[in-house]
Amino acid sequence: MISKIMKWALAKVPRPLLIRLSYIVQWLSPVLFRGSKFIDPIDGRGYSRFFPYGYGENQRQNALCPGTNSLERHRLLWLYLKDKTDFLTKPQKLLHIAPEQCFYGRFRKMKHLDYTTADLFSPLADLRFDVQNIPLEDNTYDTIFCNHVLEHVDDDRKAIREFQRILKPGGMAIMQVPLDPDYEVTDEDPTIKDPAERERRFRQYDHVRLYGQDYPERLKECGFKVTT
Repeated sequence: MISKIMKWALAKVPRPLLIRLSYIVQWLSPVLFRGSKFIDPIDGRGYSRFFPYGYGENQRQNALCPGTNSLERHRLLWLYLKDKTDFLTKPQKLLHIAPEQCFYGRFRKMKHLDYTTADLFSPLADLRFDVQNIPLEDNTYDTIFCNHVLEHVDDDRKAIREFQRILKPGGMAIMQVPLDPDYEVTDEDPTIKDPAERERRFRQYDHVRLYGQDYPERLKECGFKVTT
């Protein structure tokens, strides 16, 4: 039942409304889903279950934490930031594109962060702009987060170059994307508009590409030094 509800919600409910509705689930989760079967490292709490998540036939079981709205990639990123970087303590200016709810509230409360969010549609955004044409000055930010956005962008190289432009020298940009390691070369075609064909080819109805092993080279072409 929950799997069907999640599939329906992801396919039919506008993203801004989903974000607002999810806060109700977050508020109730300590009572409804308290347990010890799953632990979310972002909030340190135990849960009796995680929700399924994914579009179409690509739904994954036990993926979404009801208390933080984190997915696997968010929990992995949190552990990386905590264990492998000084992000959680070092004063810095951060631009967060398409801010994830599991991070948004926590980053807002971190006094060492000068935190700005941006998106075209999200109610969590401070700024609204197209990442292919960012209306910000060069060398502005120490850190940029842009996770699972580039697969939606017609000209991702233009967006990547914009991030490189506004990032300070020596800064860090984290740009996660959906990637199939079996693909040597990224499969892309922004001219495809049919949602069913996009889902068949790129695994989600609103994606215009599925990245392959050449993704790091694409970042390097746009001026980044890449660590994977």
